[in-house]
Amino acid sequence: MGVPVFTNDIIADSELELLDRFLRVQARASGDETLLLDGVHGLLTELAIGPDPALPEEWLPEVLHAPFENPEQGEAVLSLLAKLNDSIPSELESEIYEPVLGEVVPEQRVHGELSAAGWCEGFSRGIDLRAPIWESRLAEDSELMEVLGPIMALAVDDGILAADVPIAKLDDAEYEACLAQIPQAVEAVAHYWRVHPPTERERTAGGGASSAAFPNAPSRRGGRSVH
Repeated sequence: MGVPVFTNDIIADSELELLDRFLRVQARASGDETLLLDGVHGLLTELAIGPDPALPEEWLPEVLHAPFENPEQGEAVLSLLAKLNDSIPSELESEIYEPVLGEVVPEQRVHGELSAAGWCEGFSRGIDLRAPIWESRLAEDSELMEVLGPIMALAVDDGILAADVPIAKLDDAEYEACLAQIPQAVEAVAHYWRVHPPTERERTAGGGASSAAFPNAPSRRGGRSVH
């Protein structure tokens, strides 16, 4: 795996394929807790739009779980992760953001060919990194829950988050509608935190969030296969 040549701020599908390939090999070596490409994209999306930035040393342990084969591979993977991380704000600014979704094998399909389970798992891990802020704000401001609506609906439906009360499963049309609303929800969350930044009390609050791991499906970006 050579070092990719980067030509702009937006990560290319060919670069996503390289990163996807590494993450799959790592997952086979490290176990089910490892995020695949859809999960990494969800994680980095949350960190890009959330209440408080996270340094690479905070989120890299959520992504990398196996040693690199050699320094060249390490340089390439870290460069790809950096470009993916940088491309998300650029895509949001250019209004071309699309989530990386899982492509479900036919025998495991529930709603259709695409699944948000992996992306939502990564998004929830991003929330975990800033759990006190999220928990405090969600308890006090219903607007944040409203803008999170489609993401929360998908996360609950896919078993990533547990609901306080029983909620009926989404039907196929509802699930597809929530998938289509992810870009708008992501922008709405980003806008919310820009307008309502965390307080010092929220930054220093105790507590922690909990998210259930979910086996990730093969990844696709905007309906295009990246494996």
